[in-house]
This record gives sequence, structure tokens and C-alpha cells, in this order.
Amino acid sequence: MEPSRRELLLVSEELGEAEVAALKFLSREHIPLRKLEAIQKAQDFFDVLQEKGMIEGENRFFLMELLCRIRRIDLLESMLHTTRQNVERELQIPGRAKVSAYRYLLFQLSEDITEDDLRSFKFLLGEELPKCRLIPKTTMLDIFIEMEKKGILGEDNLSTLKKLCAEINISLLKTIEEYELKFGEEKMFVAEEEGGSTAGCEAPARCLESCVALDSPARQHQPSELESYKMSSRPCGVCLILNNHSFAKARERVPELRAMRDRNGTDVDAEALKRVFKGFHFTIAEYRDLTAEEIRKTVNIYRCEDHKDKDCFVCCILSHGKKGVIYGVDGQEVSIQELTTSFTGKNCCSLAGKPKVFFVQACQGDAYLEGVNIDTDSGEPDASVETDARFQLECIPAEADFLLGMATLQDYVSYRSTSEGTWYIQALCRHLENSSPLGQDILTILTAVNEEVSRRTCKPNSKQMPQPTFTLRKKLVFSVD
Repeated sequence: MEPSRRELLLVSEELGEAEVAALKFLSREHIPLRKLEAIQKAQDFFDVLQEKGMIEGENRFFLMELLCRIRRIDLLESMLHTTRQNVERELQIPGRAKVSAYRYLLFQLSEDITEDDLRSFKFLLGEELPKCRLIPKTTMLDIFIEMEKKGILGEDNLSTLKKLCAEINISLLKTIEEYELKFGEEKMFVAEEEGGSTAGCEAPARCLESCVALDSPARQHQPSELESYKMSSRPCGVCLILNNHSFAKARERVPELRAMRDRNGTDVDAEALKRVFKGFHFTIAEYRDLTAEEIRKTVNIYRCEDHKDKDCFVCCILSHGKKGVIYGVDGQEVSIQELTTSFTGKNCCSLAGKPKVFFVQACQGDAYLEGVNIDTDSGEPDASVETDARFQLECIPAEADFLLGMATLQDYVSYRSTSEGTWYIQALCRHLENSSPLGQDILTILTAVNEEVSRRTCKPNSKQMPQPTFTLRKKLVFSVD
């Protein structure tokens, strides 16, 4: 039964100005822009819907859908005599939803944007949009409309919006990426149903149908093959190697570091890393014997670089260290978290949504990890190794797409052969070279590295256990093709 004029009047009296603006925005695919811009009140909006036949007969569901989208469930129940559950159930029917997934995505983003975010959007779009459209009362929905008018936003043109979100609020970017992932899955599903053709498919609507119910089981992801990060760009990215060998400056300038040795064998590690990542189509950038301040400046150079045509960033740090820090060759400390945080979406927007990988060969303390004798661990102690201690804090950003591979557990030493390199880096390079061509992802490879390194022994019963930490959302497979 279609809503009566009286019911429409009662609904209109309950809607505020912001809610009317939201209804107009969600209806942009169905009502001409000229008519929408002339609407000031909810009654005017309903009049236009009636003129278009949008709330009559079979189309009466459109109003229910709109109220569900803006979360006015009370009006659904009291005025239109239905429930949220009923509306959400109908939205699971293919073709039932009239609000496109793209339009609903923008509305969701507008709901999540803070006042500070809104001011940032206005500032960054100051050269793109008319100044008269960036006044204080302009809402995020208004900005989306202006971006669409200027041709810098559309269903197939989200790049500018993604770049802005990466710079302003990374959680907004994640919402867009989830939409893109779901849209792609729905598109593939429709293509299979139609014999491989995507022509005329209604993927946007179906995407929305499957995720509209914010709290319903229908929104939960079904088990599926985990997606892989794109790693096909050539070059794939930059592999930055910070290789500290000589610590003479530290011994001279810091009295308590007089026992700090040069890191003989580190060049063997650096060569192995260069060989491996060159094979993965990375541009190699090696820097030797940097002070703490030079490390910061070098990292800042690559933070400011434009990585938009790259798929990944890798940073390998070879140095002395202690808990949560590495040492410059001058004996000054650099926080590992400071280095990793330089590449968050906020600080390096061209890497937002892309994997950022850090391998740190350094001690994280001066304690020795004792082994437990078991039948399969029969290696002889290796007397030709040194430690990278100077005699896991929260090193990884609380953000997606990071991997931090530490040579050792927090508080413990790691070992380096003066002639063959470190246990960790050599095992890492060997497994990357052998397993990546087979399609194994980095986490599987790092598990194998843990197994190999943990079996080695130095001195009477001293061990080492690497520790990977990650916030990756997809499989990361380094390509050799």
C-alpha cells in the first residue's frame, strides 16, 4: 500500500534540514539536478517523487529505502508501518535497491567526516572548487556535488577523493577501498552469471544490497580466497637499504659505547638484499654509515617522494640497536617507530593502501635467548658470530598495510657472522629467492625464516627467534615475472 498524503505530511514534519539534504543527495540518479536544487522542504521533495511516480505502486519501496539509509527507523515503523528488518530483507533481492552503491558510499563518508576533516577538505579543494561553494555552512554532501560537477568525482573516478582521504583521514580511505573490493567481487559474480559479460550488469546496486544492513548477518563477509596486493608495476617500488658498518664515531663520541664494534659481515647482507629485491623489480637505494640525523633525512627524502606509480615500499635497516631503536654510526638513537610512521597514509599519501615493508637487522636488547634441547636440534655452537647489541616496543603504526620483520624478539640479541652475514637476513633472502617464484606470500616465508633461524645455535645453547609484526590486509607476494 502506497503512503497517503497524510502519511507523507507527517513524515515531512519530522525531517530536519540536514535529513532533507541527505534524501536529495541519495536521489540524484533519479531526479534532475535542477529540480533537486529547487527543493527546500521535505514536502517539496515528496511532491517531486510523486510527479516522477517514485512513491506509487511498486515504487513505494523507494521511500522506505531512503528512510532506512538515513537511519530514520522510527518513521519507517510509525508512519509507513514496516520495520528495518523488512526493508533490509527486501534489499537483498537483486535489483530492488534504487540508491546506487556509489551514492550510498559518499553518504556514508559524509556521516563519518568530522568538522576538522571538513575544514581540511575545503582547504585542499580551494583551487578546484569555487570559493563561494566553500563557505562555512557548506556541508560534505555539498562538496561531493561540486566535485561531481567539476568532473573530479564519479562512480568510475574516485582517485581524487582517495588521495584527499589518504591525506586527511586514513579510515575514510579504507571505507572507499572496502567499497572497491566489494564492487569488484560483485562485478565478477555478475559476469559469471551472464556467461562472462559484464555489459549492463547492476553491480553497484547489488553491492549495496549486500552491505546495507550495518548490523545484519548479511553484511558479514563470506569465506573467500584472500586477495593479493597489486605488485605488477615496473619498477615495483623502492628498496631502501640503510647499511651501517663503521661505528668509529660512536666509540669516539660516546664514552659508554667504546665497546661497540664495527659490523663486519654487514656488506654480505646488503649484497644479498640488493640481489633479491632487484630480482623483484625494485629500484635499489643503498646508503652506508649514516648518523642518526642522516638516517632521518634519508628516510624523509623517500617519504616525500611520489610513489603513485609504484606498488610497494621496502626499507631494510642493518645496524646496531637496542629495545625499540637503532643506532646511527655516531652512537645516537633513532626510534624504529619514528621511521615506520613516516610512511603512514597521512605522512606519505602516495603509499596509502599499498604495502610498506620494513626488515630490521639489529639487536633489541642484550639478553641471550636460551635454547631447549630437543632431538631435532643438533647443530654445533658457532663461535664465529657476533651480536648486534650494543655490548617489541610498539614499532609498527596502528594502520593497515605495514609489515615489520625484526631479526629478534624484544630484549634479545641477534647474531651476525663476520664472513657470512647475519642469520636473519641471509635466511630471509634465501627463502624469498626460493619461495616467491612458487607464489608463496611473505607471511608464509617469514614463518619458514623463523623456523630456520630458531634452529641455529651460538655459544653454549644460545638461540635467536625473529619476530614479524604486521597489519597487512591482503596477501603480499613478490613477483619475479
